[in-house]
Amino acid sequence: MANWLAALSRTRNLFAQTLSKLWKSAAAPDGLTLDELEENLLRADLPVALVGELMAHLAREARHGGAEAVAVLRQQLRAALGKHADFAWNSSAKPRVVLIVGVNGSGKTTTCAKLAHLAKNTGQKVLLGAGDTFRAAGVEQLKWWANHLHCDIVAGATGADAAAVAFDAVAAAQARGSDVLLLDTAGRMHTKTPLMQELQKVGGALAKKMPGAPHEVWLVLDATLGQNALVQARQFHAAIPLTGAIISKVDGSSKAGFVFAVAKELGVPIRFIGLGEGEDDLQPFHAAHFVAALLGDEEKG
Repeated sequence: MANWLAALSRTRNLFAQTLSKLWKSAAAPDGLTLDELEENLLRADLPVALVGELMAHLAREARHGGAEAVAVLRQQLRAALGKHADFAWNSSAKPRVVLIVGVNGSGKTTTCAKLAHLAKNTGQKVLLGAGDTFRAAGVEQLKWWANHLHCDIVAGATGADAAAVAFDAVAAAQARGSDVLLLDTAGRMHTKTPLMQELQKVGGALAKKMPGAPHEVWLVLDATLGQNALVQARQFHAAIPLTGAIISKVDGSSKAGFVFAVAKELGVPIRFIGLGEGEDDLQPFHAAHFVAALLGDEEKG
C-alpha cells in the first residue's frame, strides 16, 4: 500500500530545501527565505491568492524561529482545505447511487473499481454500472475489475444509450439488494456541450428510476494536470452539481498543490486521493495527512 509521504514526494521536493532551512534556523525567516518559499509553493501549483496569504501570515506571525514558521505554515495549509466530515458508506438510501464523472484519461474507470474495493471492505454489497458506452475498452476494463473484486456489474453494448444503462443499473441494484451502485460514465470532454447534456440525461434517468438519485456525484481530477483541471471542474459542476472530488495520480505529480484550489474554488469536499496504482492505494482524503506529507513531517493529528 502506498503511503502519503512517498506519494507526495515529487511535489514536496520542490520546496524541501527551503523547509530544511526553516527547520534548522533559530531566527525568524528573512525576506530571502520567504521569497524562495513563495516561489516554490507557486511551482507546486498552490493558488496565487493562497500563497500570498500564507506569506503575509508568516511574515506577521513567525517571529521566533524557523520551527515556528513551519508550524504556522502547517496550520494555515490545513485551514485552507476546510473541514469536512469523513465520508461513510452506510446510508439510509439503498442503493446509494454514486455517479463518477471526469474527462478522458483522468483515471475514472480505475477509480470506480478502487471505490468498489473500499466499499466492499466496509461490508457493503456493491454493484458496478459500466456507463462508458463510448469505449468498448472501458466496459471491458470495468468487467475485469468486477470479476476481480467479485462484484455484480451491469453493462451496455458499445454505443448503447448511457442513460438507459444507468436506469437498468439502478433497477438491478434494487432487485439484487445492493447497498451501493457505482456508475462509471464516458470520459466526456468538458468543452463538448452535447456530451455534458448527455451527462445531465444520465442524471435524469437515475432520478426517474429512484427519486433522489444520484446521491453523490464525484469528479475525478488528474493531479498531473494541476490547476488546469479546475477548468474541467467548473464545467462539470455547472452541468451536474458535484458533491465531491477525487484526486487521482498524486504519486506522479509535482503539482499536488492544486488540491488547495479545488477545495477553495469548488467548495465541495475532496473525498478520496489516489496515492498509487494498487487497488488499496485510493484512500480517504485527510487534510492533516496531506499537509504533513507535503511538509515532509510525520505529524498526522
